[in-house]
Amino acid sequence: MTKNGISYRDAGVDIDAGNALVERIKPAAASTTRSGVMDALGGFGALFDPKAAGYDDPVLVAATDGVGTKLRIAIDTGHLDGIGQDLVAMCVNDLVCQGAEPLFFLDYFATGKLSVDEGARVVESIAKGCKLAGCALIGGETAEMPGMYHDGDFDLAGFAVGAMQRGTALPANVREGDVLLALGSDGVHSNGYSLVRKVAEHAGLGWDAPAPFADVTLSEALLVPTRIYVGSALKAIRAGGVHAIAHITGGGITENLPRVLPKNLGAHVQLDAWTLPPVFKWLASAGGIGQADMLKTFNCGIGMILAVAEDRADELTKLLAAADERVYRIGHVTSDQGISLGGTLA
Repeated sequence: MTKNGISYRDAGVDIDAGNALVERIKPAAASTTRSGVMDALGGFGALFDPKAAGYDDPVLVAATDGVGTKLRIAIDTGHLDGIGQDLVAMCVNDLVCQGAEPLFFLDYFATGKLSVDEGARVVESIAKGCKLAGCALIGGETAEMPGMYHDGDFDLAGFAVGAMQRGTALPANVREGDVLLALGSDGVHSNGYSLVRKVAEHAGLGWDAPAPFADVTLSEALLVPTRIYVGSALKAIRAGGVHAIAHITGGGITENLPRVLPKNLGAHVQLDAWTLPPVFKWLASAGGIGQADMLKTFNCGIGMILAVAEDRADELTKLLAAADERVYRIGHVTSDQGISLGGTLA
């Protein structure tokens, strides 16, 4: 026996709290189960069977991401019930751009001192995002690391794996004349929040102040979860005629759209084909942000852009609208390289 021995709890790590969190989140994880899941939480690894999910010759696709400094606002205000959906969305929306169906998701939650209640709210929000994306939350890691994070702070990372049948990857067959169909965003999503926070500071607004552009507080308006496009995008892909999909995240429209175009092609985007949502009008005005910076920092009201065959554009527009998407025909693929812009954001 060691005199005056020090326990792991004395060092700041509460294993019992971690176990309590695992028990608390098991129902949320179980609610996301889908075909292919082979095991429950608690093992050293999670098992998934692509054949049981319907794939006889699958190619796996993986994506990882975080929430960015949007997390700072969530922590400072205690509004944690949507941040997990942001985490899932940032990963699964990337997967579907490759033509893949998200199959399963794992999360990493790191904090200085674990609060079981806060941790459970975050993971339950992750489970909600997984259900919206049709993927299973099959595992994760909770790391309590005293000395690494200030009191109350935590960080999140997510990892998603999807699958497609071999030979069906996107982008494919993008050609001049393809129509660009844009899907509306649900706000700022999860990019550009370092600038958002700077604008709010410059405007002298606290997070509990009324939003100048909405009938809620500023934090509530800015913490609207990232929209998950998986269901509608997969319907469009399976209907045929989708040649490429771009997720409009960091870098905005002008940086992300070229990523899915062949090097010898470009695109024309008509900026007045949609109306700039109020939150972005406020950011531009309060921050004195020019159009070019708005377009390469924020989604500006567009969360996804699909390049589709011209003769399929009308039918796909109807299909996407029936899937509750706001669809805008914003331009076309051109033979000239780069992104040309028409009109102005308004």
